[in-house]
Amino acid sequence: MSTKNPRINVTFEEGTARLLARLASHDHKPIASVVRELVLEALELREDYYLSQEAKKLDIKGAKTLSHEDAWK
Repeated sequence: MSTKNPRINVTFEEGTARLLARLASHDHKPIASVVRELVLEALELREDYYLSQEAKKLDIKGAKTLSHEDAWK
């Protein structure tokens, strides 16, 4: 069976593999689907962390602020 999405092989320690299998069984999903969801969730968390670090760099003490109404004029 051919797929348009690239495949990535990952090797886990036995305990981690058992945990993933239990999660998949509990959710009635294939292990690969559970791993995919967890990876996507982790990527979102990393992105949020990175963006918050960038926002902190731009947050200048004493900067001029605008009200919501003024900002959208």
